[in-house]
Amino acid sequence: MQADSDDAGWLFFVRDNGIGFDPRFAEDIFLVFKRLHTRTAFAGSGIGLSICRRIVERHGGRMWADSRPRQGSTFYFTLPERGEAPAASQDQRDEGNVNVACA
Repeated sequence: MQADSDDAGWLFFVRDNGIGFDPRFAEDIFLVFKRLHTRTAFAGSGIGLSICRRIVERHGGRMWADSRPRQGSTFYFTLPERGEAPAASQDQRDEGNVNVACA
């Protein structure tokens, strides 16, 4: 994992040397239970990346990925500077979901 900061906040990225994916599916991999392969081809439930994206977005950041088949993937996410995360909305508080700022 690597990170870099600027006036807008922090950019993190993680690279792997895995199977990669076709760039046209770059948004699909973040959908809950959306799998690009069958369960017999690769293990997993299809919820991990959607949970990661939701956490990042709840803290005021964004998450995306870049990949090519058989060339691995790079997963990026941003987070605002400490103390700049948006407060939980009333709907989130009603659902029991509250943003937690790390100290």
